[in-house]
Amino acid sequence: MTIKNTPFSNKHIALGAKMAPFAGYNMPISYTGINDEHAAVRRNAGVFDVSHMGEFILKGEKALDLIQRVTSNDASKLKAGQAQYSCLPNETGGIVDDLLVYCIEENRVYMLVVNASNIEKDWNWIVKHNTDKVEMHNISDKTCLLAIQGPNATKILQPLTDMDILNLKYYTFTKGKFAGVENVLVSATGYTGAGGVEIYFEDNDGAADKIWDAIFAAGGPQGLKPIGLGARDTLRLEMGFCLYGNDIDDTTSPMEAGLGWITKFTKDFTSKEIFAKQKAEGVAKKLVGFEMVEKGIPRHGYEIKDDTGSTIGHVTSGTQSPSLGKAIGMGYVLPGFSAIGSQIFIKVRDKLLQAKVTKIPFS
Repeated sequence: MTIKNTPFSNKHIALGAKMAPFAGYNMPISYTGINDEHAAVRRNAGVFDVSHMGEFILKGEKALDLIQRVTSNDASKLKAGQAQYSCLPNETGGIVDDLLVYCIEENRVYMLVVNASNIEKDWNWIVKHNTDKVEMHNISDKTCLLAIQGPNATKILQPLTDMDILNLKYYTFTKGKFAGVENVLVSATGYTGAGGVEIYFEDNDGAADKIWDAIFAAGGPQGLKPIGLGARDTLRLEMGFCLYGNDIDDTTSPMEAGLGWITKFTKDFTSKEIFAKQKAEGVAKKLVGFEMVEKGIPRHGYEIKDDTGSTIGHVTSGTQSPSLGKAIGMGYVLPGFSAIGSQIFIKVRDKLLQAKVTKIPFS
């Protein structure tokens, strides 16, 4: 399989990034170290190249109808300039992918932003349900995406544009000229919980270099740093944000994953009946956050046990939290062990290490 580069790959290499294949792309994992990069985003600001993500445009009178059928959230609530977190349920009560839905023009034009590893899978899934022949465009390969995240991100970027990004409300977006480049979409979204924006643009006439260089010319003196996927993972885990393929997948339902808030029963959509039944009767497993009481780091796939040594679930994500200085994780457990404060045990190698169920976001 050929590994793709993003328009910024040479920038990452020149900056000394540790590169590795991720979702078919050559991506930066870290530059100066995960803890250092994590702290930069929490305290100041950092730039992530997430151009590997997928973007689809859906257009026409029936575009909203199609989105309503294939997603769990209610996209009819979106006005132009608003975005929404949602998921694509499969026909067996699992999740094809989680995604963002952007309303470009009410009832007519939408952009869906999907996970890099699921671009083809998601496209085929939506095409399969496109019975009204809605106009669809996969613009993933020509769309650049930079996430500038952190408490000082918008302050650093504001001098580069006339768009009012300082006052952009969470999950809204605007479009305009940025660093001299036209048609840049700036969105108050992100995957870190640290504030900031994500910017989408086409790499026409060297736009990628122009925007990257302008951002670092403005932000470099203020401590802005490039950030790799390693810190992206620790940042999102501290917030309890799900990672597709780890915490949610084709076998987990949004109700089990604590995503009931993006599952709206006011419309018809795939697996609605299954989710309604789970809401009424309860689920067989629940995604919880936990912190380690005994020393040890939980990893994806580790078994979760009760005090008798019986298996009650498995770890989906885990790390040593750079901000909190303790080991944290997420995992599915039997509902009886899901209450905050419940004692559980993580099997690390041959030892059962004590942990306790805790609130998400972690604190």
